[in-house]
Amino acid sequence: MAENAEGDLNSNLLHAPYRTGDPQLDTAIGQWLRWDKNPKTKEQIENLLRNGMNKELRDRLCCRMTFGTAGLRSAMGAGFCYINDLTVIQSTQGMYKYLEKCFSDFKQRGLVVGYDTRGQVTSSCSSQRLAKLTAAVLLAKDVPVYLFSRYVPTPFVPYAVQELKAVAGVMITASHNPKEDNGYKVYWETGAQITSPHDKEILKCIEECMEPWNGSWNDNLVDTSPLKKDPLQDICKRYMEDLKKICFYRELNSKTTLKFVHTSFHGVGHDYVQLAFQTFGFKPPIPVPEQKDPDPDFSTVKCPNPEEGESVLELSLRLAERENARVVLATDPDADRLAVAELQESGHWKVFTGNELAALFGWWMFDCWKKNKSTNADVKNVYMLATTVSSKILKAIALEEGFHFEETLPGFKWIGSRIKNLLESGKEVLFAFEESIGFLCGTSVLDKDGVSASVVVAEMASYLETTNVTLNQQLIKVYEQYGYHMSKTSYFLCYDPPTIKNIFERLRNFDSPKEYPKFCGEFVILHIRDVTTGYDSSQPNKKSPCPDFGSNIDLAGLLLKPRDDVRKVLPVSKNSQMITFTFQNGCVATLRTSGTEPKIKYYAEMCAPPDQSDITFLEEELKKLIEALIENFLEPSKNGLIWRSV
Repeated sequence: MAENAEGDLNSNLLHAPYRTGDPQLDTAIGQWLRWDKNPKTKEQIENLLRNGMNKELRDRLCCRMTFGTAGLRSAMGAGFCYINDLTVIQSTQGMYKYLEKCFSDFKQRGLVVGYDTRGQVTSSCSSQRLAKLTAAVLLAKDVPVYLFSRYVPTPFVPYAVQELKAVAGVMITASHNPKEDNGYKVYWETGAQITSPHDKEILKCIEECMEPWNGSWNDNLVDTSPLKKDPLQDICKRYMEDLKKICFYRELNSKTTLKFVHTSFHGVGHDYVQLAFQTFGFKPPIPVPEQKDPDPDFSTVKCPNPEEGESVLELSLRLAERENARVVLATDPDADRLAVAELQESGHWKVFTGNELAALFGWWMFDCWKKNKSTNADVKNVYMLATTVSSKILKAIALEEGFHFEETLPGFKWIGSRIKNLLESGKEVLFAFEESIGFLCGTSVLDKDGVSASVVVAEMASYLETTNVTLNQQLIKVYEQYGYHMSKTSYFLCYDPPTIKNIFERLRNFDSPKEYPKFCGEFVILHIRDVTTGYDSSQPNKKSPCPDFGSNIDLAGLLLKPRDDVRKVLPVSKNSQMITFTFQNGCVATLRTSGTEPKIKYYAEMCAPPDQSDITFLEEELKKLIEALIENFLEPSKNGLIWRSV
């Protein structure tokens, strides 16, 4: 009886003449109630409708998530602007339409689907369920799908795309975002994240086929279709075998007295990092028991982001002290990023920044290359890469050692695509990074990889231990040889998009229209590069190149002539705000918006030559410049910006 009553209620809602006073909303309500077959998200909309919550209905139903080069990322819940069963089905239908246009052999090569361990009970939404629905849409259209039978690190998806020669891959993850969020991350056949114009073309295709097709909701296909394959064992085995290419001291690893603590931050990393350590000949790292197993509530941390530093590493640091372990390794929930802490002689823990770790990785990977290179190897064929908001330490190492260094726009999609171009040109890429603790050692994966990075750090620390040198001591040696690079990165929260736009527009019209600032407080500005508008004062015509976004040009593959072995000229990127200031005192600072969060980030680095070693002076100069940058350019009090906090 209750079941019939509920059915009658739903039937009435389905056929009700919605008169909210907003025709757009009435249409959206009708679409949602017709298309959504998830009882919990459907009920959320029905409850709002019953209670006359028109504003919240508009917020949920009258705008859509933007499909960008990072795919989708949003909170889980009911509505077209959230991640849920229906929006993932719609996105996958759009993916199908676009991939069918791009690849005549789509139905032979198929697509890879992976997922992390996120989930939300109130919307019956989990990464695993969303992955199954992604697979179901494609299986219903006779597309082979390589669906991992278990949660995997994000790097496994781009790795599998290349290894299995699939046309694309989808990873259901929101990485280190808050527990409420989830995402839909897309990789191209290259194994790199999609770049423009693929994102815009996929979005067009999504908008052309919003109504679920017959079969799109049929997740039983995952269990019954012969076109579904589970690549887990094969890919895990191949990945671990490929890891050996960047293992240089396996025998030493097996004998080390160093102990390592690893935390997987309630995510996917534990089993895979254990296997990586085994591959390198190590004893297994000591796991943090409270954080070892997946937990979508991330119950022991305020925020599941190891980049936030010591405050979120509390459990792993205390365990390391009890176990007499000197090095702590922390992979984020989807294991594509890595944080590292080391116990110092003072008894304090040093949590390395992404830029500091990159200095160590850069030194290590080049040192190993030198010691293991073949007789005909040419250093001029060797490359390292970093995003433009990351430390310039690799540039300094490259200029002294003779290899090439290139910069890309922020985001590993640019790095991955550029590495692919370099490899196809016969170049050798040793290392790439972005300052937000994203590292890539070697080129087996064309995305950041916390699993491989964790075991490379362990090998580096074990090697240094044989010469009684700590990671931090080696970092100082790197700076003494190539020049101190001191950086500081942080952010402000801003939930008002017009305010963010006004902040950046003011910088473009500072003292008068179309005039950028010449000073920041007392600091003289030498050059300004505005990637959003294409302005670059260091170029003869004051412009960065602006490719035709309507063509199939691969921005990351844009052939730009390097100067001093550094690729300095970046293409225009109109979809985000980013301005870089080069100061007379050697400091470089960038202000930019985040692609996935309501943040204005700042990055500032003091790049000193090797002969300038007054650390106190350099630190003070950087501190004063950051204060001037915040006070003069961001004006947090006036603009209502919220300081970063954990």
